[in-house]
Amino acid sequence: MPRSVNNVASRAKRKRVMKLAKGYFGRRKNVWTIAKNAVEKGLTYAYRDRKQKKRQFRSLWIARINAGVRAHGMSYAEFIGRLKKAGIELNRKALADLAMNDPKAFEAVVSKVK
Repeated sequence: MPRSVNNVASRAKRKRVMKLAKGYFGRRKNVWTIAKNAVEKGLTYAYRDRKQKKRQFRSLWIARINAGVRAHGMSYAEFIGRLKKAGIELNRKALADLAMNDPKAFEAVVSKVK
């Protein structure tokens, strides 16, 4: 009995991977073995960086709040501590947005905390 191969499924799998490799440079976009490795590594990075994106944004917000608060003679840690004590529940994203785009409102928050 001849060997039966599910060519339809394997072709579909290769096609899916090659579609993901579209736009890659050199042989990464059109040679199956290289494209498969590149796509696999790319998907690994994508998974990892979805987590890292959250960390990076948080650190960006902290840097922006720190810069805004320093102008009013306070440190970031001191500001956050006093914010909690005052019972003001603004998250870092909102505070960073205020510090960047609405300095008057941010100044009001800082004065309330002082």
